[in-house]
Amino acid sequence: MKRAHAVAGSAVLAVAGIATMATATTASAAPAGATATYNGACGSGYSVVNSVPVAGKGTVYLTYSAKTGKNCVVTVRNSPGKPVYMYTYLGPTNASSEPVFDSGEYTSYAGPVYLAAKGLCVDWGGTIETISVSVSGSNCGRMASGVVTHH
Repeated sequence: MKRAHAVAGSAVLAVAGIATMATATTASAAPAGATATYNGACGSGYSVVNSVPVAGKGTVYLTYSAKTGKNCVVTVRNSPGKPVYMYTYLGPTNASSEPVFDSGEYTSYAGPVYLAAKGLCVDWGGTIETISVSVSGSNCGRMASGVVTHH
């Protein structure tokens, strides 16, 4: 889905001309020191319940939908640009099911990945290029704690 959007966006820019492409590139560049914001990739009804920064490269967001009882994780870059390796994952701390993940070469974000985990603690995290972060045993029901590990 992300690749389809990227291709469609490129086609629009190609039709618009080189001058517009330069403007679009400048407009999408984040200011130095900017941090990623949640991009809504999980869909409507999902609210951010936790996040962890990826050392100056972006942020991993854990969201939850009370309506569906599902958690969702997305890893977002501070500054979209050339494709880089990204990874995002989400799994139940009690290993009652397999973790879900998404990885690849992405321009702005990895994910979303979803897990039905109402009332369960979850392990989640992400990677941008070579920097990884993970949170273990967090968001157990209403609890928003966990152990953060930087790799």
